[in-house]
Amino acid sequence: MAHILEFIALLFIAIYSYVEAFVKLFIPKKKKSVSGDIVLITGSGHGIGRLVALEFSRLQSIVVLWDINKEGVEETANQCRKLGAKAYAYVVDCSKRNDIYAAAEKVKSEVGDVDILINNAGVVFGVEFLNLKDDQIEKTFEVNILAHFWITKSFLPAMMRKNRGHIATVASICGHLGLTYLVDYCASKFGAVGFHESMTVELAALGKDGIKTSCLCPVFVNTGFVKKPSTRLWPVLKPEDVSRSFVDGILKNEKMILVPSYVKKYLVLEKFLPQRVIDRINKMQDVQFSTEYRSASKTK
Repeated sequence: MAHILEFIALLFIAIYSYVEAFVKLFIPKKKKSVSGDIVLITGSGHGIGRLVALEFSRLQSIVVLWDINKEGVEETANQCRKLGAKAYAYVVDCSKRNDIYAAAEKVKSEVGDVDILINNAGVVFGVEFLNLKDDQIEKTFEVNILAHFWITKSFLPAMMRKNRGHIATVASICGHLGLTYLVDYCASKFGAVGFHESMTVELAALGKDGIKTSCLCPVFVNTGFVKKPSTRLWPVLKPEDVSRSFVDGILKNEKMILVPSYVKKYLVLEKFLPQRVIDRINKMQDVQFSTEYRSASKTK
């Protein structure tokens, strides 16, 4: 009898949730204020990281910028200061745990407790699996997922004490499905999505409802991270559009930020399609790109 009552309650919760979601389609989500918040962004010396830093600078946040590229991160800091924001630049190698821990202590002593943490730093080699070198595989996981653990461990305790904060993870559509020549990258991004989802449920279980989480999963973005990206079915996104969608999602406390949003429908549909259909769609997609380690012509 208890099980029947639980299933009835579950049914009512599901119905209520669907009705609530439908109503919210006509009510704009309220955006939170981040004025004065300390926002730490890794990989902010270029691309999406730099653009996200500029977005938060316009919102009067205090930005803490990490990147392995000294010239790039200082240029980002200068651009943020021109917008009137306080900006602090640190040269950090996110593949090295001890460097992360040391930099985190400097941030806490020189700037303060981080309110919004954006794990954005990433690397991609784009090489056929058997041509991947061992150190490339290690670097992919050190930067794309292990760094999330060391950085979050450094700044989460203060958020836990205050029951306030936001942890944002930059993943990829590659965190939901596999792509050719990106075995290591996709595996690391699956890990990033899993990190986000597990962290979300753990914070809820601990009653820390004041700490929000978000995960960004775009399709190919033309940031120069990979060169000459092209697909037949999905657009190649502009980094400015992705960064705005990301920051907007953080301000609205959205859990999963898929760009473009209609990709979510494909991910749901994929669970029900026969494998032959999925294989055919992958061929139709004809994803191509190049990196310094391989030529786009090798995708054929």
